[in-house]
Amino acid sequence: MKQLYSVPDMSCQHCKHRIETVVGGSDAVESVDVDLENKIVTVVSDLQPQELIDLFDKAGYDASSYSG
Repeated sequence: MKQLYSVPDMSCQHCKHRIETVVGGSDAVESVDVDLENKIVTVVSDLQPQELIDLFDKAGYDASSYSG
């Protein structure tokens, strides 16, 4: 399932890499696409939204569901 998240604090390539590594590193995550300009992350995963938000937390970023 494709889910979008707003991550207002990400601003650089380091942020992008950290999110791709931590969130994308979960076996339950199929793909992660980070849009730094719009501060939106698209995740393809069967995880529940709170589980993904917990992964963003682990990466050091506050995230919230985004409906676009």
